[in-house]
Amino acid sequence: MSDKRLGVIGIVVENRDAVPQVNQVLSNHASMIIGRMGLPYRQKDLAVIALIVDGNTDELGALTGKLGNISGVTVKSALTKGS
Repeated sequence: MSDKRLGVIGIVVENRDAVPQVNQVLSNHASMIIGRMGLPYRQKDLAVIALIVDGNTDELGALTGKLGNISGVTVKSALTKGS
């Protein structure tokens, strides 16, 4: 197991039909999510989610990869170098 990393993951959901899939992925990875803030941006018909996470690179890669494979979802992350 690699070192744990603290990070921020930004998620933009442009396809509102993808929200249940996004929530399912986040629920499946809840153990490494420290905090979550979700905001609907009604004027542009999208949603923005910010996650604070703590996990190893394999776990974080699995989370971002699964989210990034959902149509209409964009994911970006910034992680510490390790602890």
